[in-house]
Amino acid sequence: MSTRYLLRRGGVLPAVLALAAFAAGCAAVGPNYKRPELAPPIQYRGVQGAAAAESLADLPWWQVFDAPTLQALIREGIGNNLDLKVASARVVESRALAGVAKSFLYPQVGIGFGASGDQVSRLQDPPLTTDKVPDRSSQNWAFNATVSWEVDLFGRIRRGKESAFAQYLATEEGRRGVLVTLVGDIASAYFSLQELDLELEIARRTLKINDDSVVYYQTRLAGGVSNRLEVDQAKANRAVTATAIPDIEQQIALTENALSVLLGHPPSAITRGQALVERKAPPSIPAGLPAQLLARRPDVVQAEQLLVASNADVGAAKALFYPTISLTGSAGSISGALSDFMRPDAMVWSLAAGIFQPIYAGGRIKQNYEAAKARFDQALAAYQKAALSAYRDVADSLVTIEKLTARRKEIETGVDALRDATQLARSRYENGLSSYIEVLLADQQLFQQERLLAQTRGAQLTALAQFYRSLGGGWQPEQPAAPPVK
Repeated sequence: MSTRYLLRRGGVLPAVLALAAFAAGCAAVGPNYKRPELAPPIQYRGVQGAAAAESLADLPWWQVFDAPTLQALIREGIGNNLDLKVASARVVESRALAGVAKSFLYPQVGIGFGASGDQVSRLQDPPLTTDKVPDRSSQNWAFNATVSWEVDLFGRIRRGKESAFAQYLATEEGRRGVLVTLVGDIASAYFSLQELDLELEIARRTLKINDDSVVYYQTRLAGGVSNRLEVDQAKANRAVTATAIPDIEQQIALTENALSVLLGHPPSAITRGQALVERKAPPSIPAGLPAQLLARRPDVVQAEQLLVASNADVGAAKALFYPTISLTGSAGSISGALSDFMRPDAMVWSLAAGIFQPIYAGGRIKQNYEAAKARFDQALAAYQKAALSAYRDVADSLVTIEKLTARRKEIETGVDALRDATQLARSRYENGLSSYIEVLLADQQLFQQERLLAQTRGAQLTALAQFYRSLGGGWQPEQPAAPPVK
């Protein structure tokens, strides 16, 4: 049954409804999305034994970072961080744009109301005489309603809607990515502060010992049982320790400034909580299965949604090769007086249907289609790269945590030995069995090793934060956004 027959026999509405039903039932041109095969590894490199489904990322961040002070800082950052606010606003924007794309599936309806007046010349050709046209001016009142609709017969608009919705989902994953990064960055900066605090404590304690040594050797020199060389060496050793203090204090200030920006306020001092030496890393940190990253890591999910959008754009570009069908209609009333608006003689209407088939556009449609396919290839490569980068991040974190643990054990052994060595060196010196150079070397080595141990402890906690971040954990949709504030 033709559209013309429906218009003639059944009226306008049946024809429109028939076209709408027919368009809705037609499959959109272009390929439907299918997730590419990525073949994730069976387990992460560095995992000993069989991989388990359990993962540290299954825990929310407030269970991983259980220090109350750190939790308060993370909550403050979530509430005030400007990057997160930008990402949230971008989600709102993309959701609105997805609604715009969807709106083109439906008819566009509008109404208008207006008045017009005009006056013609009596001196025109042919002239208008007073007898024939006593009043050469006129006015009209008009009211009309218009409807326009593009029949999405080949799915161009539906593919556009699909693309816009996928981009909206991508921006939501981008926001989650900013959130996960923010939690990890705040935790890392906080652990760095605690590590620097411990270094500063070590430096100040060592400086006090060095000050006592300078006084001790000055007293021995005054009593004639020492020499100026030992005093100068003691002063030089003290200066080395003292030089480290302003350097550490500078790093503390810079880290506090960076953390303040993450928290969304001007640079200021940051409240500390539990000391670094009192913290212990979790006894076990399961990584889970690599395939879990494809659904958990925000950047990987975001890359896939952009791939979905690019796939839909290919279909929309292909639909441009096919005809475009549009329907327009209007109905209203025109009269010279408002009181005549509703009279049947004042009613007007029009209905038009059009079809446009592109024939020649200088290759523009074809090149647009080729560009859409190329963008899909780019998005596919970006998705594959995001997955590979995710596997690498987890493997890097695992080997970092493993080697830092081994390194810490060796450094702790060295620190214990050097503490004993400094006591023995002083005892030997006081008994005349060695020179001051042994005491000097033992003090310098102990100071360096204690700082190295503090740095390793901080690096272990920072590696834990980076590992949690690399797993994309803590922000599954079914979990609450933050723990209750007690």
